[in-house]
Amino acid sequence: MMHADRLKKSPASFRSLTGITPGAFDALLAELGPRHEAAEARRKARPGRKRKPGAGPKHALALGDRLLMLLIYYRTYVTHAFLGFLFGVDDSSVGRNINPLQPLLAGIFRIPERRVELREGEVRELFFDATEQQVRRPGPGRGRRAYYSGKKKRHTAKHQVVAVRRRKRPGPCPRGGRKPRKVRVAAVSPMFPGRTHDKKAYDRTRVTAPPDVGRSGDTAYKGTPLRTPHRKPPKGVLTAWQKRANRRLARRRVAAEHAIGKMKIWRVAADRYRNPLRRHTLIFKNVAGLHNRMFA
Repeated sequence: MMHADRLKKSPASFRSLTGITPGAFDALLAELGPRHEAAEARRKARPGRKRKPGAGPKHALALGDRLLMLLIYYRTYVTHAFLGFLFGVDDSSVGRNINPLQPLLAGIFRIPERRVELREGEVRELFFDATEQQVRRPGPGRGRRAYYSGKKKRHTAKHQVVAVRRRKRPGPCPRGGRKPRKVRVAAVSPMFPGRTHDKKAYDRTRVTAPPDVGRSGDTAYKGTPLRTPHRKPPKGVLTAWQKRANRRLARRRVAAEHAIGKMKIWRVAADRYRNPLRRHTLIFKNVAGLHNRMFA
């Protein structure tokens, strides 16, 4: 019996270790299978390959267990040595089992960097926010100063996240109060060094959307076309109208913060990043795709 089948017997444990439900896992595996077969066929038929198709070492784990290993890695961000012990493989082969699956997942989730398209039932407003993650200190001559964030007091990598939320559903909430609105991550920017200001990240990303869609952000986006909160003038105070406008905007704009907060239940997007920086955007987009599967 595969590890995934055993873990599915406890749905609560499955979601705790992977971040998704067994049903969502089965749906994702069904989409991954044909893509994996096509990628393997391209790999075996590539020009210059010396071995015949089918030759060479085989994976000790089935595709379902390899996907499970990757999701547990995203969710818990444990070491390869621990994953190897958990799945009964050598820690040096963990990367060979999970790394080829990451671009395949990105092809399934298809999180854009610039072009945002709204779906039926979503509010026609985009909510922008930036998030930083601590990274290892770059070596000399590798942009060490550029990655140092004065706000976080450490070396970080930054992404701009664009979120959209669904319209309010009619009817009372079963538990009382308002029904929660589902939030979707509509775009994730390329990685920027932590020293990059949010406004500069917005200017460089150049997000495109339908012309009648509003855009909102926090005060870091002052000087952009985004709707931002009123800032208290030096030695002055905000008027009652400005305070009310700020509260109304905050109630809408919190959607972006909720999306980022839920993305960070996958610890690979929250803890100190240990992987190569060239994979940071790929991993962050995959986490955004997992978030959309569960919360959007």
